[in-house]
Amino acid sequence: MLTVSQRKKKVSILLKELKKLVPKATMMLAYSNNWELVVAVVLSAQCTDKQVNKVTKTLFQKYPTLQDYVDADRTEFEQDIYSTGFYKHKAKNVLAGARVVHEQFGGIIPNTLEELMMIPGVGRKTANVVLGNAYGIAEGIAVDTHVKRFAQHFGLTDSSNPNVIERDLMAILPQKEWFLFTYYAIEYGRQYCSARCHHDDCPLRMLLST
Repeated sequence: MLTVSQRKKKVSILLKELKKLVPKATMMLAYSNNWELVVAVVLSAQCTDKQVNKVTKTLFQKYPTLQDYVDADRTEFEQDIYSTGFYKHKAKNVLAGARVVHEQFGGIIPNTLEELMMIPGVGRKTANVVLGNAYGIAEGIAVDTHVKRFAQHFGLTDSSNPNVIERDLMAILPQKEWFLFTYYAIEYGRQYCSARCHHDDCPLRMLLST
């Protein structure tokens, strides 16, 4: 088990190299306003960003306003998002979320984690993503499967619990790096170190072994 000091030193090296390897790492989901951002992130659970973007290209044209989601027929909406998987659960959350945003927040996506997590379908990870992309605020670090695998692989955490991993990363990363760290880790996983990777030729693994 590495100490916090050792992890800080290691993540500093990793971060410096990540900025060289994946300098353009950013949100891949397409959206034109904060509500569409929420919808896209909710739909992205257990689904690729590419597929979500394919679905939302049509979805956002069919439902251009928050009120359209409030008034939407759930069965029809389920079919609209069918190909993203878990469509019944996602449809329930998105449409219930629209009502909460409309009724409790006056149609405005809130700018705090606590309020965002009052929206159905929005957990801490989604709230962090929305908060960072919508308002440039980093209250935490979004921990998805890529971030979890990255943190565990490089010894930045000893936990498999996303909330603990988030706290571990927040303790060793400067706050100004919290938001983009998620996207660096995601893009590194996509380009260099997938779940099936054997790590023998991963550039960061090779860097740390020299």
